[in-house]
Amino acid sequence: MKTLIKNIKKLVQTEETPKKKIAGKEMANINSIENAFLFVKNERIIDFGIMNNLDAEITVDNTYDATGKMVYPSFCDSHTHIVYAGSREIEYSDKIRGLSYEEIAKRGGGILNSAKLLHSTSEDQLYKQAQKRILEVIKQGTGALEIKSGYGLNTQDELKMLRVIKRLKSTMPIEIKSTFLGAHSIPTEYRGKQTQYVDLVINEMIPVVAAEQLADYIDVFCDKGFFTIEDTDRILNAGMKYGLRAKIHANELDFSGGVQVGVKYNALSVDHLEFIGNKEIESLLNSETMPTVLPGAAFFLGMQFSPVRKMIDAGLPVALASDFNPGSSPSGNMKLISSMGCINYKMLPEEVINATTINTAYAMGISNSHGSIAKGKFANFFITKPIPSIEFFPYAFGSDLIDKVFIKGKIID
Repeated sequence: MKTLIKNIKKLVQTEETPKKKIAGKEMANINSIENAFLFVKNERIIDFGIMNNLDAEITVDNTYDATGKMVYPSFCDSHTHIVYAGSREIEYSDKIRGLSYEEIAKRGGGILNSAKLLHSTSEDQLYKQAQKRILEVIKQGTGALEIKSGYGLNTQDELKMLRVIKRLKSTMPIEIKSTFLGAHSIPTEYRGKQTQYVDLVINEMIPVVAAEQLADYIDVFCDKGFFTIEDTDRILNAGMKYGLRAKIHANELDFSGGVQVGVKYNALSVDHLEFIGNKEIESLLNSETMPTVLPGAAFFLGMQFSPVRKMIDAGLPVALASDFNPGSSPSGNMKLISSMGCINYKMLPEEVINATTINTAYAMGISNSHGSIAKGKFANFFITKPIPSIEFFPYAFGSDLIDKVFIKGKIID
């Protein structure tokens, strides 16, 4: 199947020589082509350029006229918890009344509440709920997702989540990466016996997850009130022995040491990062680890914002992901995350584009095939409605500006 998008007002985020990630001051730069075409064959991008260079003899099966419209590469969302049971809007009211995230967790709410709901929900029901959410975010421009477990907190239910994710991988049109997050919280029955739960994760959960090839990565919530540096070190070391690369929840609630232990284990990304100082920045500068900020969670919980400008000015790359989950970020709308990046974190529109495409693709381990408009990459992109500039896309934060979505060369209705 050959598809041509012609008369594109601006083809955004093009690369002749694809990069793995974009860091520091380079994040303020993107390559774009005005009055452009994009040529797709089957699942891949074959060619692009200015309309004057379009071969007049080209034969295609489908043609789309994008006059007045822009074409962007699909978002890559490198941090989600999109497989969950039900919702937690009652806790939303608790937050409005002034209870903190930690206070709600101590009362048995938060992650533990989701674990209770998940335990009584079948795999089929979990799949159907997650499928609906994934189809929603695809229409909002997302073309790749990382999905974590972590609402099981026992071997049976963690495996149930991971099997749902595996099923989604095989049935959804977008790329999905799976992350084992058995160390998301300490179950009630292990309070005061945290080391025993860590032993369970290491000795029982990880071997089965690896044997059934249910996860691409392993994650730990290394933070105040959750898992310690020592716990995290043990879990990541065990995961590494089974070929599971690390991704870390770190420094959301305090300076936890999570960034440094993540770098020690060559984590693909360290995520949240509301608390970042010079030591953390120095550690990240000498690493291959992607600092990933989750604006939706900080916004929803009323937390302090990660010092993104300080990180970029120091020369670091930054990624922005949605953290789509029922308790602290109940939205996977990456356009909204882009707007938050500009409004709350003082990022330029160009920096936000890099942070939600190339850098999040890196944080998923798929930057060779996703994250930009480049020859040979998957044809994952969306066509906007008529808009005046790239600045308008995050500026109009409440408007639906996406006209058509293509995943692997096929239009998604």
